[in-house]
Amino acid sequence: MTATITYRDALRDALREALQRDARVLLMGEDVGKYGGSYAVSKGLLDEFGPERIRDTPLSELGFVGAGIGAALGGLRPIVEIMTVNFSLLALDQLVNTAAALRHMSGGQFHVPLVVRMATGAGRQLAAQHSHSFEGWFAHVPGLRVLAPASLQDARGMLWPALEDPDPVIIFEHAQLYNLSGQLEEAGSVDLTHARTARSGRDLTLITFGRMLPRTMEAAQALAAEGIEAEVIDLRVLRPLDDTTIMRSLARTRRAIIVEEAWRSGGFAAEVSARILEQAFFELDAPVQRVCGAEVPIPYARQLEEAALPSVARIVAAARALIGQQSA
Repeated sequence: MTATITYRDALRDALREALQRDARVLLMGEDVGKYGGSYAVSKGLLDEFGPERIRDTPLSELGFVGAGIGAALGGLRPIVEIMTVNFSLLALDQLVNTAAALRHMSGGQFHVPLVVRMATGAGRQLAAQHSHSFEGWFAHVPGLRVLAPASLQDARGMLWPALEDPDPVIIFEHAQLYNLSGQLEEAGSVDLTHARTARSGRDLTLITFGRMLPRTMEAAQALAAEGIEAEVIDLRVLRPLDDTTIMRSLARTRRAIIVEEAWRSGGFAAEVSARILEQAFFELDAPVQRVCGAEVPIPYARQLEEAALPSVARIVAAARALIGQQSA
């Protein structure tokens, strides 16, 4: 009988498996040891694997990400946890100027097999300094692989192939997904090169990733009740982006809406939109649409925070408009 598991549990199981499979793997970051992680993902791992492999670090992202890069260059397979994506800005020099560039700058002589995990996104009333979504920023950088697991399967299966990558991998875990629960049928590794068709449809394609996947799936269900069958693409790998899956879907549906939690201006949704226009312009029956976060720092007040984020209602309204139907 398949047991119910949470997204948090799936991540912990992935960490445990990696630590058991390879003695070079270690986990390091703020509060990952005695406290068990800010989101309880690493709870119990210190007792199981000891302080040499589960390392609490000082509150210095620039410092401990740099230490992780050094460990990777020295032959280890470090997993570095950054408490929240906003704090990753303190480590941009290490991630962008060093980790992402070193293989290129060394002419292929050095690799940085580093995995960086970080919580991302809003919805917890933590205000502007703990709630933004910068996945698109990192997906802009050559030399990084950028992952956004939104399902239990991806939470469980992305870590090991990420550790096998000789170059740095960034994994964005949306903080609102940690309590997501369900049944995990299979615990195998996940392909880190392709998007996933989360729902098949014929009338339009909804393209998204991260926490917006559950909302987009809910919107697709609501649309189905009105006779509109939406296909849902979970991008899940933001760099390198899987253009083929997107264009194959559009060849059937001929309409696209991209749903992204982050800001509209200069966002990742704009990149996806541009690729669609470059590769599938003549397949389209209507302009590509975007449903994105409001152009504001994330508010603290619950009602304002929710109003700033893409909602099921906004996705449904955009879909109705795109196929020429009026809202009820």
